Amino acid sequence: MKYISQIGNIALRELGILAKNRIYGFCMIVFPLLLVLFFTTMLDEGLPQDLPIGVVDQDNSATSRGLIRNLDAMQNSRVVYHFANITEARNAMQEGKVYGYLYIPEGTASKLLSGRQPKISYYYTMTCMTAGSMASKDLKTIGSLGSAAVGQATLSAKGATPGQIKAALQPITIDAHMIANPQGSYNYSLTTVFVPGILMLFMALLSAYAVGTEMKFDTGKEWLRMADNNIVVAILGKYLVHALVFLLMIFIYQYYIFGVLHFPRLGGVWSIVRLSLLQVAGGLGFGIFSFGLMPSLRMSMSISSLWSVLSISMCGSAFPVPGMDAPLQAMSWLFPLRHYWMIYQATVLNGFPVIDVWFHLVALVAFTLLPWFVLRKVKNAMLNYVYIP
Repeated sequence: MKYISQIGNIALRELGILAKNRIYGFCMIVFPLLLVLFFTTMLDEGLPQDLPIGVVDQDNSATSRGLIRNLDAMQNSRVVYHFANITEARNAMQEGKVYGYLYIPEGTASKLLSGRQPKISYYYTMTCMTAGSMASKDLKTIGSLGSAAVGQATLSAKGATPGQIKAALQPITIDAHMIANPQGSYNYSLTTVFVPGILMLFMALLSAYAVGTEMKFDTGKEWLRMADNNIVVAILGKYLVHALVFLLMIFIYQYYIFGVLHFPRLGGVWSIVRLSLLQVAGGLGFGIFSFGLMPSLRMSMSISSLWSVLSISMCGSAFPVPGMDAPLQAMSWLFPLRHYWMIYQATVLNGFPVIDVWFHLVALVAFTLLPWFVLRKVKNAMLNYVYIP
């Protein structure tokens, strides 16, 4: 009962600190809410749409105009410029006005009708990989549709049946299945890693900031005195409020994406709750560990921010970890977000049992226990260190 009372008193003290310091309110409540709304509204269409595309039509025939109309009708592309020559189109692409352009040379229609295999070219920029790959896909499709239309007309004129025409133009039919994200939505794949990743950044930063300010304002002795110099009780009491507030924000985020926006998931509610608890514990634990490792407000926050930002690239959502070099694959284990992402994919998204990713579960628990190894240094910093700006 004594320890519980001390934890409660320290938690009430921390609640007062949070209420007085606006940084906590913004980083725990305001920014996370804005973050969720930003990503879910920016990606609400699922895929980028109406990417600006240009055309250079030197043939100016009914066939070339039909190709351009088909390109403009595609969901991801919109023809916004008609250039007189390739030089104008290339300059526009270099200036960022278009992500690609289609070049139809003179005589394309006549060569198609005479079966002389004309060449049309398309150019696209990969400065932005997402936009470039989308533009490339649509431009390649237009080229394939043009040749298929001519082939269909030729075979039909020779008396081929629709079945024979289909078999000749598309001898192999592809039956593709996108598991867990059949819509191919960027919202489902990016929001579910960016938002948790930035939330864990806030957790690590604020946990290092909270204990660092105790040393900065010379209130650490008072904080420890409330726990009878028991650093474990002091840490539990101080971060209880942090954990509850972050948990509340995460549950609001989870309800919004799964209950309101209906993001795909096969896992049950318990899998979401379990992962949320591990996420908060791992994020706060890493921040406390950063301060214990470097008992300095500035250095601990720098370590926390650097490691959290790197984790978004190292978690494997944008670039698969197995495709990285061996040293980077080994390094990926040092980022909490990597383990969160793997557990999310397995248990929440696909509904697999947690035993399939038990090693990532153990790793997140290990991040939660990291502060245990630096508690003495944290206590020593509160009692003996002098804050140096």
